[in-house]
Amino acid sequence: MDALESAHGPVTIRLVRARDAKPLQHELMTNRAWLSPWEATNPDGAVSLDMRSGVRRLQQQYRDGQSVPFVIEYEGEVIGQLNVWGIARGSLSSATIGYWVSKRVAGRGITPTAVALATDLCFSALRLHRMEICIRPENGPSLRVVEKLGFRYEGFRRRYIHIDGDWRDHFAFALTREDAPGGVLRRWLSGAAPESAAARPESP
Repeated sequence: MDALESAHGPVTIRLVRARDAKPLQHELMTNRAWLSPWEATNPDGAVSLDMRSGVRRLQQQYRDGQSVPFVIEYEGEVIGQLNVWGIARGSLSSATIGYWVSKRVAGRGITPTAVALATDLCFSALRLHRMEICIRPENGPSLRVVEKLGFRYEGFRRRYIHIDGDWRDHFAFALTREDAPGGVLRRWLSGAAPESAAARPESP
């Protein structure tokens, strides 16, 4: 297994490859209604859904040290993507996680497992100190992911990211390496992740 590949049970995350473009394209096109409300958009114009060029762009960003693009596999099949982006080194030593999975495998614990695996890789192999996840207040399934993993609520970001055609509000959650010294996945599986850490105020 490569240094930037990790697995638990039937869930694996690994670096994206050129041949992943076709299955990723299939999942994106067959899950438009499921994914489009949460997809980043460009305020200056439409974003291409051509995954061949998208994968090449992700690989270039990886070579440039800007991001680490993973695919998520379930039982050996590509069913989603997870991107570690906005990587900052030096005194900040942090990054942000974004992800999506196919609707047909939702509800099987795949996303929290993938996020935990990626966070552990970032803390260990990449030697980052802080990982952040920003989620729209309306995205209940993603909010459940950070609750399960014990990500800490850190604030409200008004009109933060252009999503589904407009600037959308987001909640910000984060973990530092010290929060889970034995690993995020291990902490969650052992029942030690404090779900209350992700609690939000009634009104942002």
